[in-house]
Amino acid sequence: MAAAPHRAKVWDGRLHDARHTAATILLILGVPERVVMQIMGWSSTAMAARYQHVTSGIMADVAQRVGGLIWEVAKAADEGGPECSAGSR
Repeated sequence: MAAAPHRAKVWDGRLHDARHTAATILLILGVPERVVMQIMGWSSTAMAARYQHVTSGIMADVAQRVGGLIWEVAKAADEGGPECSAGSR
């Protein structure tokens, strides 16, 4: 008699779910969309929207990067005047 997946501590998921996981991992790694399409066998960029899931970690990373850029520009403006900030954009 075969053991139930939960009793064997094996994730009971569909193989198709692994495609979503793989696509999302490639997104997290920052792999360019064209490369992801080649790896995943997609011919349409619409498939990326369907399979890649934006995680809270990705959102936090983007927010941190944007915040860092804003503070960097503000610091340059404070140190060198307004003409300095315009040149750093």
